[in-house]
Amino acid sequence: MASLRQTPLTCSGHTRPVVHLAFSDVTESGYFLISACKDGKPMLRQGDTGDWIGTFEGHKGAVWGVALNPEATRAATGAADFNAKVWDAIKGEEVHSFQHNHIVKSVNFSTDSNHLCTGSNEKIVRIYDLNKPEAAPQIFSGHTSGIRHVTFFDNNTALITCADDKTLRVWDRNSGQEVKRLDFPAVPSSMEVSKDGSIITTAHSNIVTFWDSKELTKIKEFMAPTQVNSVSLHPDCTIFVCGGEDFKMYKFDYSTGAEIESFKGHFGPVHCVRFSPDGELYASGSEDGTLRLWQTVVGKTYGLWRCVEQPPTIQENVAVVNNKQEVPAS
Repeated sequence: MASLRQTPLTCSGHTRPVVHLAFSDVTESGYFLISACKDGKPMLRQGDTGDWIGTFEGHKGAVWGVALNPEATRAATGAADFNAKVWDAIKGEEVHSFQHNHIVKSVNFSTDSNHLCTGSNEKIVRIYDLNKPEAAPQIFSGHTSGIRHVTFFDNNTALITCADDKTLRVWDRNSGQEVKRLDFPAVPSSMEVSKDGSIITTAHSNIVTFWDSKELTKIKEFMAPTQVNSVSLHPDCTIFVCGGEDFKMYKFDYSTGAEIESFKGHFGPVHCVRFSPDGELYASGSEDGTLRLWQTVVGKTYGLWRCVEQPPTIQENVAVVNNKQEVPAS
């Protein structure tokens, strides 16, 4: 592997910074990737190749948060136009629009796709019943600043949120009450729940921390070489990746915290990072307006990748044609 170098797939099409992304689970048609961008036009792509599928048209402001349900039949978006929208991800049509009183920063589906949670700069979290979209949402209040991330948790019986008030909180859905809380010395820039639900990963400043999700006790903590904007743990919990202000992508050993490798690919700070559901790749979105897909195991034949030996005689790039990617002919 020492003779191989990382050749990410570059997904173009956005015209402003890419600030959030999300994968579906693996479906009969593979898995899918949705991206949020300040251009207000969230895009859906084939997850393993980056091929553009479609753009959800309808928001009138920057889109800050996106989500796909596990089956990739529904998409959700939250935006600066004070709306959260649910879309038919097959047809690309808007299904529901939920008006808020401030910017919607985060959206997520319950695992059964029946409910949508939203977090906004109103400092509150809402849960909408998608089978009764006209009904008033359940509201969770307690944060003292805008919500950055919200997700369902513990078989949809709870919510986890983090906010600009430098806290992470766990909420019981039945009572609507806060049941656990973590306080940080700085605003938590990233929050992710592991595939098996046992680990919560957070980042603040240049510190990445892993928490036991049941007790909110610290499992381990590592320092990264840069301010971290986003971090993601591999589905098998052996490695994690992160990106931030120095434009680079880093891969670390989860057990030891040792840096495995780092790659420069973006031309601006990295805002969001996520592993694919099969763990074969991770995606990153940046201030430079692009998404990039990176191999977990460099040089493995997967998706559109080929092995590139060092030093290469020709730099092989992914061409973008009408927002769709094609590998140039040799």
